[in-house]
Amino acid sequence: MIRVVTNSDKNLVKEIREKIRANDGHCACAIVFDDDNLCMCKEFREQIADPDYEGYCHCMLYYKSYEN
Repeated sequence: MIRVVTNSDKNLVKEIREKIRANDGHCACAIVFDDDNLCMCKEFREQIADPDYEGYCHCMLYYKSYEN
């Protein structure tokens, strides 16, 4: 089973979410502000769909793992 959780570093999560709000919902690390970069960004949604990927999204807000 796939599990997506926020980073365990609460201060980092707070900083990233503040940046997302400042970017009108776009990823904290976005350079281009389009629908593909709305949080949760297209890149990470594709990584969630990838059965071989386990790890953080680019801005490190979310982590995808597999539960046993």
